[in-house]
Amino acid sequence: MAKGPEVVGGTEPWDADEAFRRLREATRGRPKAAVFDLRDRGFGGPFQILVASLISARTRDEATLAVSLRLFAEAPTPADVLALGEDRLAELIRPATFAETKARDVVEIARRVRDEHGGEVPATMEGLTAFRGVGPKIAALTLAVAFGTPIVPVDVHVHRIANRWGLVETRTPEKTMEALESALPRRYWIETNELLVPFGKFVCTGVAPRCSTCPLLSMCRRVGVASSR
Repeated sequence: MAKGPEVVGGTEPWDADEAFRRLREATRGRPKAAVFDLRDRGFGGPFQILVASLISARTRDEATLAVSLRLFAEAPTPADVLALGEDRLAELIRPATFAETKARDVVEIARRVRDEHGGEVPATMEGLTAFRGVGPKIAALTLAVAFGTPIVPVDVHVHRIANRWGLVETRTPEKTMEALESALPRRYWIETNELLVPFGKFVCTGVAPRCSTCPLLSMCRRVGVASSR
């Protein structure tokens, strides 16, 4: 079988403005990341985004969106969640992974928001990560999407792509967040997650990325790419 043309990346320097223009074009019409989709559907309150972000952990976006919409139709507020209780909440958020554990954590968050924070979700990393089940990624997503706080929420897609581009050289999502906040203009911090999640699903995939048709190929060093399409 004849080999196709060699795919060569990194022929032009990184330019954030041009890169994000191309990313927007590449992801136009693609399914959105779940929490951004929820925001755009009118479920962008801090409690809703925090809960959806927690549900999204190790759960596909399609399932996160579906179960979050089902949950918020019945229980959009902390008081509503507390009235439901753990068992009913777990039923509503299946097939999200670890539904019982997440239901326990969401009920606990609702109680603490009511009793310790006057009904308001904390707007700080420290306040959010004090809740059981909420790590830095969930907290960063909540801060970015619900509060508009300039921060780079880093998931597997953002971590993989930023390292593949050669824009950062990191081993953990936490280090990637720090590195991207140094490498990218502040105006792109929130949009990084919003764009790279669909870009990572449909273009710069984990296995055999679509390098031959990628609009960012000329800026990408293709770090760690052994094979591509």
